[in-house]
Amino acid sequence: MSGPVTDTSRAPVAFGLRAVPQLFEELQQQEVGRKRRRRRQRALNSLCDLMHDPERIYQAVTGGFLEQLKVLFEDEDPSVRTKTCELLHLLSAHSIGRQALLSSSLLPALSQLLDDSSSSCRLNALRVLHRLTLLPAGAEALLTLVPTLMLKLREVKEEEEEEVQVQVLLLSTLSSCSRLDPRPALASDGVSVLGHKLSHRSPNIRREAAAAMMALSVCDDGKRRVCEEAVLPAVVNLLQDDDVEVQAYAAGVIMYTVIIITGKQRCLDLNVVPVLLALVSNSEEEEEDKERRKRRKALVMYSLRALTALAEAPDGRRLLLEQLPLLVRRSEAAEEDQDIRRAAQTAVRVVTWTP
Repeated sequence: MSGPVTDTSRAPVAFGLRAVPQLFEELQQQEVGRKRRRRRQRALNSLCDLMHDPERIYQAVTGGFLEQLKVLFEDEDPSVRTKTCELLHLLSAHSIGRQALLSSSLLPALSQLLDDSSSSCRLNALRVLHRLTLLPAGAEALLTLVPTLMLKLREVKEEEEEEVQVQVLLLSTLSSCSRLDPRPALASDGVSVLGHKLSHRSPNIRREAAAAMMALSVCDDGKRRVCEEAVLPAVVNLLQDDDVEVQAYAAGVIMYTVIIITGKQRCLDLNVVPVLLALVSNSEEEEEDKERRKRRKALVMYSLRALTALAEAPDGRRLLLEQLPLLVRRSEAAEEDQDIRRAAQTAVRVVTWTP
């Protein structure tokens, strides 16, 4: 009769509450060379298995074990560095893990791994940083890292398919940070860098680039740069993208940009009014799921607000007066969403306003 099968890639795990402390002790063993590397790999594999349990995450965080991981960032074995980042990624899946990581001294060392020689380690480090921005405190903590993230975005090799995931993570992280404060990204030539991503073949990259561009266009400096950097033609093209979320973010960029006079004129020159009206006139399909209806609502709301601002320009008002019945229908429909109906009513008031 054969004995039990042992997984040699993992360290033995103690019972109950002793499991997490015992594995962290394994990581601190003072052997040298291959033996230490092997011990650390096995302990990290077992810890990653345990961190799928929220109770184990709580134990790791409250037990003060996070600081012990800093030495592993400098391990000569890239697999150890990669696995350490994977462990942190699992910890950061929960709010308590993200808060603990933000309160620790690990962030500077973790951000340095964005330049690691191992692509897997770089990707895992970026995953951790991205997940931290789910908290406003995380986005604030990473604001100083925005120039580095923008540089990484410039350096990505477009021809490499595996870099798509890296770009999506970079763009999403930049978007979260820029919603909190767009100035660091704007100071790093963010509008120009993001503008080149708006026409990417990947819908995920187009979506995240448009979301980040929308975040940058909220402030006055961002609005001006969107006009000056000539990215509006690409943004207008995205209004007809196959992805509703891409369309919504593109409409959001236009909504903010047309607040200023230059933005109004640029968008009118690009004949954006008929495109926005077409988006407003499209009714929701009953079979759409809740999440898709939410995205479609955002698209219609942004489009209506953009049209309202464009109506403040004489040429925009003239065009919209010709299509006034469409706006009136959306403003009066009893079955219409209340927010959309109010936005349409505002648009009608501005279009029909007379001195």
